[in-house]
Amino acid sequence: MEHIYNDFTINIATANGTGSQSSNLILLNSMFQMGVPVSGKNLFPSNIAGLPTWFIIRASDDGYQAPGNKAHIQVLMNKDSWRKDLEKLEPGTLVVYNEDVKLPIDRDDCPAFGMPMTKMARGINPKLARLMCNMYYVGGLAHLLGINEDVINECVSNQFKGKEKAIEFNLRAIGEGRAYAAENWADGSPYHVESRDKDPDTFLVEGNEAVALGAIYGGVNLLSWYPITPSSSMAESMIEWLPELREADDGGTTCAVIQAEDELAAAGMVVGAGWAGGRGMTCTSGPGISLMSEFIGLSYFAEVPGVIWDINRVGPSTGLPTRTQQGDLSMLYEASHGDTQHVVLIPGTVDECFEYGWKAFDYAERLQTVVFGFSDLDLGMNRWSTAGFEYPSTPMDRGKVIRTQKEMDAVANYGRYRDVDGDGIPYRTLPGSGLDPILYRGTGHDEDGIYSEDPDVYYATVSRLRRKIDGARDLLPAPLIREEEEQQIGVIYYGSMENSITEIDDMLESTGLSVSTCRVRALPYHSEVEGFIERHEKVIVLEINRDGQLYGILRKELPSNLLARLHSVAYTDGIPPRARVYADKILETLEVAA
Repeated sequence: MEHIYNDFTINIATANGTGSQSSNLILLNSMFQMGVPVSGKNLFPSNIAGLPTWFIIRASDDGYQAPGNKAHIQVLMNKDSWRKDLEKLEPGTLVVYNEDVKLPIDRDDCPAFGMPMTKMARGINPKLARLMCNMYYVGGLAHLLGINEDVINECVSNQFKGKEKAIEFNLRAIGEGRAYAAENWADGSPYHVESRDKDPDTFLVEGNEAVALGAIYGGVNLLSWYPITPSSSMAESMIEWLPELREADDGGTTCAVIQAEDELAAAGMVVGAGWAGGRGMTCTSGPGISLMSEFIGLSYFAEVPGVIWDINRVGPSTGLPTRTQQGDLSMLYEASHGDTQHVVLIPGTVDECFEYGWKAFDYAERLQTVVFGFSDLDLGMNRWSTAGFEYPSTPMDRGKVIRTQKEMDAVANYGRYRDVDGDGIPYRTLPGSGLDPILYRGTGHDEDGIYSEDPDVYYATVSRLRRKIDGARDLLPAPLIREEEEQQIGVIYYGSMENSITEIDDMLESTGLSVSTCRVRALPYHSEVEGFIERHEKVIVLEINRDGQLYGILRKELPSNLLARLHSVAYTDGIPPRARVYADKILETLEVAA
């Protein structure tokens, strides 16, 4: 039998609330600790327990992190999705299944490996059998794939750290599963893991946790939040890490955490913290942004700094709360009523999640405005590899804050909203400084902060605000560009598409195309994005949404002579992007545009 090393996809079908997440993470972490390039995608339902859930593990020596275009190994544990999971398999897929479910494997073209997992789990502990039976497929897969036993044992100990009985029971279940497979699954598997050299400093971390750590190192003073999937784990991570990383001399923490009564209140607290000179943030998803819109407009027009992280789920309305999408981009860029424009930071890796976690506060205070961090469920709630974060090495950028009378006297003709430097950013004072009254207005105001309904004053104010945000383009993170010598096709993308773009690129170039890529990392977009478009004959704007939202923003803001070069490829179905799906859509679009 031909052996295929580190190039396969496992799809594990279980039921939510049965403890399968622990089993799946043990598999993922074991392969990672062996140095295998691996990624995991958790597709879970929006209820507490009972509905089908899937976990996709992709091993790829090429570093591909998309879910994969097919399953090479299918694990069946859930009767509710059993038949559909079987029907969609391609011939030759290996099927590992729990015989105690008592449903048929009616696929003669798929090798099947059964095990009485529930019965065996009852032999260890009848009360916990429903939870522990998942560990038997861990043992079975460990045998089929050749996963190192010592590594699995270590991962079990880490997964259940401090729970000695749980460690004992689960190690026994995995061992029994491995032994059963060795004795009964004689035909074996062509798929195997093979150890690779691993940087000892690398580890797996969720994007949400990386943002939380970045915010802590960025000097956050207030976290206000209201629970909503998929952002809640960001707040929970901050709550977990704050006592260790931000302990005050009196034993408390130097950051207040408030669970608000709703998203509207959470946003109001962020504005209050910014007005007082603190660094406030909240985290939410699309429905929360909708509710926060009034305070977002206040932050923009009154020029109060604050940070809001949107971890995108699928909309509209309640939509698919536990699926992923890039459908909130245009909403963030112009959130609230009237003419608004906001800074949006768009990380594509966990390293950037950490970096933007602290940089968001610097941008917010430098520009005196709300700054959005824009992630999604795929990047935010799945685990990704990092070799460690680059910590802030420069002082915090607190912006144009006047703290003393001497500083006040140095500003010619000070007014709260007067642009004395020509960059659209005024100077501000803070409560308690003893300086001029702290004037912040969400109503019409002149340069001194005095109420005004004068048409010329209003026009000058909103024009300055536009100049301020527009002028930040090249202050914000520049795009990451990989450019071919033959500048034929350009692909512009953003966010978590980073985890699929290498495979998409390889698929496109296998057809003979010369493809350059440009990852946009912030809005308003950097000037280098326009240069990238100028240098390529055709440019695909690749997005995980229905309407091509970045495509629309580019068409609105680019010079008209460049618009004919742009072509939109936008697709969303809630699943993290599969490379084959998007590569095919790009090829179809190019064929039509030829």
